[in-house]
Amino acid sequence: MSTDTITPAIAQGTWTVDPSHSSVEFQVKHMGLATVKGFFSEFEGKLEVAEDGTVSAAGTVDAASLNTRSDQRDEHLRSADFFDAENYPKLSFQSTAIEQIDEDTYRITGDLTIRGVTREVVFEGVTQGVDQDPWGNTRVGLEVVGQIERSDFGLNWNQALESGGVLVGKKVKILLDLSTVKA
Repeated sequence: MSTDTITPAIAQGTWTVDPSHSSVEFQVKHMGLATVKGFFSEFEGKLEVAEDGTVSAAGTVDAASLNTRSDQRDEHLRSADFFDAENYPKLSFQSTAIEQIDEDTYRITGDLTIRGVTREVVFEGVTQGVDQDPWGNTRVGLEVVGQIERSDFGLNWNQALESGGVLVGKKVKILLDLSTVKA
């Protein structure tokens, strides 16, 4: 579908992520049996919609702000076995292309950096609507989802199980639920 025949859901301008009404989450299989869910509590992001309709997105996450509801697991994830938050305090994303698929759906391609390793990733973004809040700010809601192979970013730690499986799954789902405010 040609993007020039689609009405963009996001108006021109700068849109800033409101962290108090947004979330940055991840999910990974534990022992192949259950899904462990976690989130980052400190993050920021911006979406720029240019006059010509081109869109770019960027964001950072504080690696030390992760929370999986297990202090022991969180400390291990912050360690050099995983995020190495002391040496690599930020995870970052910078879009390289954003393609509008239909009125509400976008293919977001960009560079994701974790532990100093940058890889191209592709996410799907869906607008959840546009509205004005009680203080006169225009907001747009976005859900962004994707999946990465953690080993692509040097997150290789694992432990073999007696069954032949491994403790931590290879694939990590990334889920962003964002409320952005137009500047």
